[in-house]
Amino acid sequence: MIRSFLTVSSGTLASRLLGFARDSLVAALLGAGAVADAFLVAFQLVNVVRRLLTEGALNAALVPAWLRIREQEGAAAAAAFAGRVLGTISVALMMATILIGVLMPYVMAVLAPGFVGTETLQLAVSNARLMLPYLAFAGPVTVLMALMNAQGRFALPAFSPLLFNVALIAVTVALLLWHQSAALAAMVLAATVGVAGLLQLSILLLRGDGVTAWIRVSFDREMRGFVAKAVPGMIASSGPQLLMVAGAIIASSSPSAVSWLYFAGRLIELPLGLVGVAMGAVLVPELSRAAHGEDRDAISHAQSRSLELAAGLALPAALGLLVLSEPIVKMLFERGAFTADDTAATARALMWLALGLPAHVLFKALAPAFFARENTTTPLASVLKGIALATALAFLLGHFFGSEGVAAALTLGAWSSALSLLREGATTFGFSLDAAARKRLPRIALAALAMGGLLWLMTTFLPIASHGLFQAAALLALVAAGIALYGLILWLFGVIGWREAVNAVRSGGLHD
Repeated sequence: MIRSFLTVSSGTLASRLLGFARDSLVAALLGAGAVADAFLVAFQLVNVVRRLLTEGALNAALVPAWLRIREQEGAAAAAAFAGRVLGTISVALMMATILIGVLMPYVMAVLAPGFVGTETLQLAVSNARLMLPYLAFAGPVTVLMALMNAQGRFALPAFSPLLFNVALIAVTVALLLWHQSAALAAMVLAATVGVAGLLQLSILLLRGDGVTAWIRVSFDREMRGFVAKAVPGMIASSGPQLLMVAGAIIASSSPSAVSWLYFAGRLIELPLGLVGVAMGAVLVPELSRAAHGEDRDAISHAQSRSLELAAGLALPAALGLLVLSEPIVKMLFERGAFTADDTAATARALMWLALGLPAHVLFKALAPAFFARENTTTPLASVLKGIALATALAFLLGHFFGSEGVAAALTLGAWSSALSLLREGATTFGFSLDAAARKRLPRIALAALAMGGLLWLMTTFLPIASHGLFQAAALLALVAAGIALYGLILWLFGVIGWREAVNAVRSGGLHD
């Protein structure tokens, strides 16, 4: 499982790093005003659907169902089932794309009520309509990626999303050199989103391994049952993105607040993506096989290693973002139309969102135990509770504290979802951790706290240069020092050994 986890995480890391480059360029191109708010609300709509579908969420329903059919009825029946899913989801999303396009003014009014009565609403509607073709391509992309994961082929699904960011980066660079108005640049960039989806679909179709030969549309009883399980799982897997949408709805009444929350949220998505996508792509198939075989030792091993990996990545990442929030935002985004005031506001929102990162990762680590048992409704209920709480608190805290209050509300909603799922799991079937995990998890937490404290001391006595390459070099040196310190502390605590770490990386070569 470590090898597969590293493969998927490496692809996700590359995609997220390209995403940072993309967002940095978009910030320089559009800044944080009305045009940026309109574009980012529209992009967030597409991004949520993208996360709902293409980044591991569909695995929650498709992978266990496909594995069960293959074991019980054979490979031919599993291929036929996959073809029906592929055809049905593709047609359904095409119809949804047309309907959403027609109703887009009302959709945007719901997603950004603060835009109603302003020119920003029409900008958002126009941008969103140009992005909509992506949704039609996302359906087949989703199924092909999930089927490859079910077959133990992780590299191509993990690295194909890079094409999305590569296309947007290329167009954004051209627009920066072209020096057009921000409104026109946003329109061109929005139209590129659909093209990027087509690129991703094309590369996956070339490696579909005959799945397309079985394509047909079916709304029979089996397909309706699959959809009934898939939709709750997809929504539950996209809890962090749905929380950000809820935050944007509340923040839309404040100028630039949508942009500040968006850019802060993007920094949270790097560590969240490394763990969350890998959990969906790797852990669900692993636990599904163990659950079907009623192998308690395999279930315990998979759950233990997933929680160790999740905690080992999430805790130091959260503390690092908390301590280095302002210099990170400054280095990544403060250029062009993105001002120093935008940096300060984004950094304050990031500090609050960072406190919710461990909750998001805990949810991602716990949910596969339900998905592997084809139970998608319990995680959905936990997510909906968290969103309801976050929305109510965002109204209150946002009124008094602006975007910072909204960010704090989103963090409280994330913890509500995670703790609710933990309680449900303990009550329903219990979470079995092996002795090694019970020993290592407290030490991982202590190591992360020690790293965070040392990093804070370093930033206090070694202030980061304020501009240019010196700032970037100083920040990267601090991040590297934090990683090295964390690794050293883990080694001193006996959590890892150097030989073990090197072997894990070597065995995680990027192969299917």
